[in-house]
Amino acid sequence: MDALEILKDRGFVDNVTHKEELHEFLSENSATCYIGFDPTADSLHVGSLVCLMALAYMQRNGHRPIGLVGGGTGLIGDPSGKTEMRKIITHDQLEENKKGIRKQLERFLDFEDDKALLLDNASWLTKLEYIPFLRDFGKYFSVNRMLKAEGYKTRLDSEEGLNFIEFNYMLLQSYDFMQLAKDHNCLLQMGGSDQWGNIVSGIDLVRRTLSKQAFGITFPLITTSSGIKMGKTHKGAVWLDPERTSPYDYYQYWVNVDDADVQRFLALFTFLPMEEIKKVEKLKGSELNKAKAILAFETTTIVHGKAEAEKVFKASISVFGDFEIPKSLLKSSSIPRKNVAGSDASVPGMEIAKERLGQGISVVDLFVETSLCSSKGETRRLIKQGGGYLNNIRIEFSEKKLFIDDFVNGEILLRAGKKKYHKIILI
Repeated sequence: MDALEILKDRGFVDNVTHKEELHEFLSENSATCYIGFDPTADSLHVGSLVCLMALAYMQRNGHRPIGLVGGGTGLIGDPSGKTEMRKIITHDQLEENKKGIRKQLERFLDFEDDKALLLDNASWLTKLEYIPFLRDFGKYFSVNRMLKAEGYKTRLDSEEGLNFIEFNYMLLQSYDFMQLAKDHNCLLQMGGSDQWGNIVSGIDLVRRTLSKQAFGITFPLITTSSGIKMGKTHKGAVWLDPERTSPYDYYQYWVNVDDADVQRFLALFTFLPMEEIKKVEKLKGSELNKAKAILAFETTTIVHGKAEAEKVFKASISVFGDFEIPKSLLKSSSIPRKNVAGSDASVPGMEIAKERLGQGISVVDLFVETSLCSSKGETRRLIKQGGGYLNNIRIEFSEKKLFIDDFVNGEILLRAGKKKYHKIILI
């Protein structure tokens, strides 16, 4: 099974160019492939995981991945999949963002001995001269065809419209592909389905300028079974940076996925064998919850390391209770299987001074302060509906205040619904 078949089997592939030739190319060559990453933040988020995992699978199957940071195109902004113009960021911000992205890529890829490369398109795009660029490359692009690309159509139909800076993006991304093909023999570009037009345009430019056959693979937009975009929660995006999203919250995001998504997410976001993952389809109830724990453990291990994954796994046990995971369930996973001592060290928490408790503190205020709820109104509705808990005892009325006597061994545990916890520590 070649790399393309593996990606298809695991659910990565939405569309490909030159299907038969691509199979032959990947089966006969140690191919170099690339994916571009937008450096608008110093961290990637869960929405980037499909691209990261696809590059990892390519490397594990003998190919060389390139992570291309858009230091040049990031100064403009890609209109693909967007209804409004992106904010333009400074060179200093870009440099900081690139450092954060490289750190995260190293969790997925082995960069030793150039087995993978991290490049920045600013190294060639910022050196381009406008008139020579238009003369030498602009002639290969049809405006009529560009306007039919989905990314441009969306922006043209939006209230803000498409400005000339963004109109150039397809030319620059195509130039990236050509530059990588010329300098690194990179003949495969991969990306989200919204990048189809840019990828096809790049393939055409490689053919016209270098007389080489290039290829493209696009990935589907990954949404949950309820139709929500991957990585979106009540707190916002789920980031790969532990300073933005703690390892505990990252673990909880995965352990709380919908039942209908477990098998699909195991295939996409772990390195577990598909023959083991396919057996998850028949699981229900508590057995499926154990599969969710494995999904959360494996994804946390990839992003934050095994030691951190074990720590948050034990923290989860301390809150939700212990259970034994049978050896036969996803047996390739390195999750601890039994006799795991729980520890609440990684449970989200905050400290509160005794002085604040003199007149009592409203539970409504604390639910908002701990981000268990986004507003006082949401907290009152939660309590009215029976979903607010203090030390695992239901809060009966929203006017309740907390005093020192409510603390057990200097701590209290707030809970919103079944799965959102926050510890308050008295100091």
